[in-house]
Amino acid sequence: MSAFNDLGGTGGPPLAPLPEDWARALAVAAHPDDIEYGTASAVARWTAQGKQVGYLLATRGEAGIDGMHPERAAPLREAEERAGAREVGVSDVEFLDHRDSVVEYGIALRRDITRAIRRFRPDVIISGAYTVRMIGGLVNQADHRAVGLAVLDAARDAGNRWIFPELADEGLEPWSGVRFVAFAGAERPTHGVEVTGDPLERGIASLAAHAEYTKGLGAEADAFAPRPFLTWIARTAGPALGVEAAVLFDVYQLVPEGPPPWV
Repeated sequence: MSAFNDLGGTGGPPLAPLPEDWARALAVAAHPDDIEYGTASAVARWTAQGKQVGYLLATRGEAGIDGMHPERAAPLREAEERAGAREVGVSDVEFLDHRDSVVEYGIALRRDITRAIRRFRPDVIISGAYTVRMIGGLVNQADHRAVGLAVLDAARDAGNRWIFPELADEGLEPWSGVRFVAFAGAERPTHGVEVTGDPLERGIASLAAHAEYTKGLGAEADAFAPRPFLTWIARTAGPALGVEAAVLFDVYQLVPEGPPPWV
């Protein structure tokens, strides 16, 4: 049985398009290259629309290349992340410097992400699945789970002045403007973004910027070559949205759209 046989959301009724009536998004991930495995194509679509997107990375990915010491890998992977971000129109890239592969869910991580949310003041937040199982039933990595859950909690923390009140001393006022958090790579997506054509091409270029990391995968490098891998993923997901190529997300609504049904 192949975990890639079912990418989630492709066997039922068409998914809803992800709302795009917003101006600012913050994409939060555990490692350099996480955003590039699909989400970057959606980011390319959004920046082409004139939206502002920032990246926040919990680590510098220093433990991600087996044959390279972390002290050398960290700056290399940071440079590749910044280069990949530029390919999809993103110049605002921040690193939190949590330790790669042993990121812990907890107050420190929530505070760091809350700080970034209050500073960037996004309308929406994009992250990766935090569940044990993710797309295709694959087992999710520990850092991904910790960061994804912390993102969901920090999206609410950012709007409460009595959570992390020390951030006010840094001049960061509460921000309750996050409408929803969308998780890529989820086992059961709810929404999709069409990336047919140029957005997919720019997403491929974004992942290709991580050449040293991909080379470090050794025998697996060919299996994750940017063009065939991302093209296959996007085209396999496309039918769930009724389009040629798509990126799928599980959306958590924080601010209701319109009045509640009991009013």
